[in-house]
Amino acid sequence: MRSIGLDILTGVFTAGLVATVAVTPVRAEPVAYETDADHTDILFLVSHFGYSNSFGSFGDFDIDLAFDQANPENSTLSVVVRPVSVDTTVPKLDGHLKSPDFFGVEANPEVTFVATEIKTTGENTGTVTGDLTLLGVTKPITLDVTFNKSAPHPITKRPAVGFSATGTVKRTEFGMNTYAPAIGDEVKLIIEYEGFEAGT
Repeated sequence: MRSIGLDILTGVFTAGLVATVAVTPVRAEPVAYETDADHTDILFLVSHFGYSNSFGSFGDFDIDLAFDQANPENSTLSVVVRPVSVDTTVPKLDGHLKSPDFFGVEANPEVTFVATEIKTTGENTGTVTGDLTLLGVTKPITLDVTFNKSAPHPITKRPAVGFSATGTVKRTEFGMNTYAPAIGDEVKLIIEYEGFEAGT
């Protein structure tokens, strides 16, 4: 009888162990995402002589994101922005921003950002610190990021994620000195990102 009881207990324990292993989630790995360009925006906001804040955006960019939802610190992010695509809705101003006074797009066709450290600060918030290269100068900046959502897209049905991010760049630190500080030295960045899981 004792032997039978031990056999039963052993069977129960083994079954429980197998069940536990079966339901334990496998450690997540970073998942690559393709940018939904129609719903991703890179904007900037800068003071105009203190009277108002002027907006602008960039229409040509590449975002390379691999996101690990279980362990966000394992995620990777790099961004390439082509400032020739700057758009303030004022053509004359756009032309001036492309000139050597500001972005100097002929000599500096790309602005890049490469994440070097990702930290979580709350359930759906975090910071992304990385190297920003502008006008040939590279300096670290930190973005405050909110993780908005991860779910199948209601229209495409593809797995999708969304983030919002903000940060501040002091443009004179990169050699963009024209009209500073009358035209704001501190430039606010606003980024809205949507992406689909690659290969889906």
